[in-house]
Amino acid sequence: MSSSVPISAFLALALILFCVGLYGALTKRNTVIVLISIELMLNAVNINLVAFSKLGVAPSINGQIFALFSMAIAAAEAAIGLAILMALYRNRKTVNIDEMDTMKH
Repeated sequence: MSSSVPISAFLALALILFCVGLYGALTKRNTVIVLISIELMLNAVNINLVAFSKLGVAPSINGQIFALFSMAIAAAEAAIGLAILMALYRNRKTVNIDEMDTMKH
């Protein structure tokens, strides 16, 4: 069964998501927004993996397996990142990245 959506549409969507995530990760000062931006970038990679797995030159299930591993890593990153963020917020009373660059209390 062939998809009616061309691979260029998936690649364009992944490019837009990755660019939005990169912009958010590089320009925002709120730590939560930076974590969300990193998640967007990981999802763009997952779209590429699944698209090439299904519609690439040599279709196989390997891309989908890598996408599952990437989702597991993204879930762990989100959980650990939010736990660290909550601990920092308790100590510093802020989620601004600029104020979290030193070890002093």
